[in-house]
Amino acid sequence: MANGFMGKMLWVDLENGKLAEEKIDDGIAREYIGGYGLGARLLYEKMKPGVDPLGPENMLGFVTGPLAGTPSTGGSRYTVVGKSPLTGGWGDANSGGVFGPRLKFAGFDAVFFTGISAKPVYLFIDEGNAQLRDAGRLWGKDSYETEDCIKEELGEDVSVACIGPSGEKLALISGIANDHGRIAARSGLGAVMGSKKLKALVVKGKLPVPMVDEEGANELRKNTTLAADSGFLNKYGTCGGLVPAVVSGDSPVKNWAGISARDFPNPEKIGGDAIAEKVQRKYACYRCKIACGGLLAEGTGEYKYPAGTKKPEYETVAMFGSNSLNDDLDAVIKCNDICNRMGLDTISTGGVIAFAIECYENGIITKDDTDGLEMTWGNHKSIVAMTEKLANREGFGDILADGVRVAAERIGKGSEAYAMHMRGQEFGAHDPKYRFKWAIAYKADATPARHSQGPAHDVPGLPVPDLGTTQENMQPGYALQNNWQHVVQSLGMCKIVYGCLPDIDAQMNAIKTVTGWDVTFDELFLTGERIANLRHLFCLREGVNILQQNYPDRIAGRPPKEDGGLKGVTIEEERIVSEFLHAMDWDPATAMPSKSKLEELGLQDLFERYGRI
Repeated sequence: MANGFMGKMLWVDLENGKLAEEKIDDGIAREYIGGYGLGARLLYEKMKPGVDPLGPENMLGFVTGPLAGTPSTGGSRYTVVGKSPLTGGWGDANSGGVFGPRLKFAGFDAVFFTGISAKPVYLFIDEGNAQLRDAGRLWGKDSYETEDCIKEELGEDVSVACIGPSGEKLALISGIANDHGRIAARSGLGAVMGSKKLKALVVKGKLPVPMVDEEGANELRKNTTLAADSGFLNKYGTCGGLVPAVVSGDSPVKNWAGISARDFPNPEKIGGDAIAEKVQRKYACYRCKIACGGLLAEGTGEYKYPAGTKKPEYETVAMFGSNSLNDDLDAVIKCNDICNRMGLDTISTGGVIAFAIECYENGIITKDDTDGLEMTWGNHKSIVAMTEKLANREGFGDILADGVRVAAERIGKGSEAYAMHMRGQEFGAHDPKYRFKWAIAYKADATPARHSQGPAHDVPGLPVPDLGTTQENMQPGYALQNNWQHVVQSLGMCKIVYGCLPDIDAQMNAIKTVTGWDVTFDELFLTGERIANLRHLFCLREGVNILQQNYPDRIAGRPPKEDGGLKGVTIEEERIVSEFLHAMDWDPATAMPSKSKLEELGLQDLFERYGRI
């Protein structure tokens, strides 16, 4: 058994109620690390191509990494994997809190589900002992209620990952919630969980994670001093970046068409300082030295929310705030709380709300369509009300609950011009014209439109070329940095914490003290590239190609904005995609990796056996 791993995973056949343990091959563990690297390797081999994402043959996996649950700084994450019903290709979603480490403490590195249960169930794992239990009484409850009910029955020392009513009703923008409001949100995997009638995965245990040098891992943690950014993050969390992001043009304004100074001149009303004033208590993910989370005081104004409500992240504030011209902070917090409880991706939900507002503004939909709600810019009452309708698939909310691409198909009448997405997924709240690394990540990653993909933060000592600030010749550096971020995420490490490391040696030493692998940069870059290519091959096998869709004109800057921080900027889409394909050794006409590249990465045999429909 490799150090850093519990050494086994659990396969659950929901149709027949059968559970089977499987050892994790040490070679595969080193070649794919863990997280979505391991998930991609297993699903590519074990899942047939072309399956219905909401059908019984789709597999849903909960996967940890070797650093999760160890003293390593930032080892708090877990990843959910499966075929995405939102994009039709590879899907993964990442979440923090304590659930990921506790899945390992319960005895497993990963749990995979197949089939569809005849009735609602949840899986309970108690230190290696697993059983399916009836979840009929939990079906229909929100994620907070579900977690509380399970803890009342099994004890406060269990950890719960569950879906809310939005996932039960197969909303394609639903996610999987843990720890009262942490969500593995993207790719629509909450709908996959709902389609399987799987309400929750519940874990309990105190089994130690094997480490080659536990004392060294603890010393490394104690002696790792994080960069100055960690102080800013402790004070504000990610929402502290909202005001400068709006001013610079990084944040979306008015469904990505607006200019901040003209359309949203007072971002400070929903910015970091305004939110910090409402924080009652700080909290951290598992053994995190930053503690960027915050629990809010009770909402006593127009929008009521209980004390202890989770502070919204930057993406949420931008998508429910500047993107809809909503500067009512309590309304943003209320929308965030609705999404957390009902199990919705706040990025996609905020994006589809702004889409509906622009459709309303242009007469494509009217009050007769929107159940009497005036969907106008900045109308926080209608934004909150429509978010509630969407979460419950009620009235016009049912039209919106599957994201902007599906909503535009249902509405028609030219509404697709206002649907801001890439291959079905709404864009993260960072403008790719502001930082060109997102111009590639949003289009070329296997999970498109994701702000958490693309190059990781620059950490001193990482031996890769600088990306620069222009679109010219950035791709070689981008490709290497992108490969590295696949390593970071597959380790079970938080990207925010990673970005605050004093130097890259802190991460390399963490890997070595936990796993004992005498890894080099070159080996890890190759591992990250292997993961990138396999996720990409999964999409190609499903008929989903990065060349299928271009950027919406307003996202690309066609025509460029006439004012503001992004004045005159246009993404040179054809150029940067061509250079990216060249850097990755993927065919410019088909995006297929070359045979020599697959052989270099040890993927050719896997492709020949499982790569064709």
